[in-house]
Amino acid sequence: MAQLSITMDQADALIDVARHIRIEGAQPGEAVEVTAETPRSGVLWRAQARFIADAKGTVDLRRDAPVSGSYAGADGMGLVWSQSPVASTSRELFNQPVTDALLTTLQASTGTAQAQASLSQQLAAPGVTRREVREDGLVGTLYLPAGAGPHPAVMIVNGSGGGINEPRAALYASRGYAAFALAYFKAPGLSPYISNTPLEYFEKGLQWLRRTVQPAHDFVALSGQSRGGELVLLLGATFAQQVSAVVGYVPSAFVHSGQNACDPQVGREGPTWLLGGKPLTHIWENNRTASWAPFDEGPSPHRHERAMRTALLDAEAVARARIPVERIQGPVMLLSATDDGSWPSSVYSQMVRDKLAEVQHPHDVQWLDFERAGHAILFPYVPTTQLVYAHPVSGKVSTGGGNPADNAHADAASWQGVLQFLERAVAAKAGAAQP
Repeated sequence: MAQLSITMDQADALIDVARHIRIEGAQPGEAVEVTAETPRSGVLWRAQARFIADAKGTVDLRRDAPVSGSYAGADGMGLVWSQSPVASTSRELFNQPVTDALLTTLQASTGTAQAQASLSQQLAAPGVTRREVREDGLVGTLYLPAGAGPHPAVMIVNGSGGGINEPRAALYASRGYAAFALAYFKAPGLSPYISNTPLEYFEKGLQWLRRTVQPAHDFVALSGQSRGGELVLLLGATFAQQVSAVVGYVPSAFVHSGQNACDPQVGREGPTWLLGGKPLTHIWENNRTASWAPFDEGPSPHRHERAMRTALLDAEAVARARIPVERIQGPVMLLSATDDGSWPSSVYSQMVRDKLAEVQHPHDVQWLDFERAGHAILFPYVPTTQLVYAHPVSGKVSTGGGNPADNAHADAASWQGVLQFLERAVAAKAGAAQP
């Protein structure tokens, strides 16, 4: 009788690599229980699924749907994204250092046999280097790919959670980009709040990155998530000559107020961004229809986007706060979700896409709108089960929307889309530089 075993094509690889996992050696038609456990930031996460072996005694996770368990449908990485924390309400925030791999233990069992294997997800490829940046008033971390370069560059900014997005920068560097994760609040030496953030700080970051890494083809892209998605569109429109391409994850088409990341002394209807020392007009400002009541008083779990939609009913306020994306002088990529619980990123992205089409934007414009997915479009192949959470600044409990399966699809497809978009953008910049 064959011995039960677990095989996979790449046991140790980057986090964005899908694995092909198979269980062999079961009896034909036998039930096979498979579990996946991963310690994440000191919390154990777990998923399980029950399969029926085929006529050869094999279970192939890419081919076979479980008959019960943590996820439904054939999905080769379902046992990773469907994990939930054991005895905890933790979210996956990538608090572990990027030098530490995420190690998942897979265990398969039948009535008479067991097998075990390990799966390693790396956040940084071999040879990627890390450098803390605390100069020119900037707070961030620079990741460089292996090899001498020069490399095209990306500057990464976070959303309303603040901090330094080192995992995203490490993954960009692993795929060939000089990646600068720049914090602008809630990081050492910076304000704990998003309110009254000067845009000139980011211009200084762009200049520092260009000066420091001397990027290939002078290519410097911006990548941001949520409020960071709003920010990168705004920076691309404001400092157009310095921005080669823009990647906006679940972005806004408008300047917004401080919202849940605000300084309590300024208030959530106070300004977020300053330019030349003056606040930029935001959509909540003198808005005749905007109301927080649908968020504050709405049914649980609270959906922030319900309040955001009230602001869209005042056409004059919308026009005043619109980000002038037509000023961007490079390719633009938008990633949104139709069930975004934080704000209507699908509606916002369509507005941006339509404006760029209206002005016949001369560069590549890509829009991936993920059906039934929510606000948390993040990394490929990470848990997507924690949909309700407390905001990291305000503490308000709400949902980002979506569902685990569609959020997992958005995670994987968005990253592949971004890599393809940037590859085209770099090639276009290189071609434009040719005599």
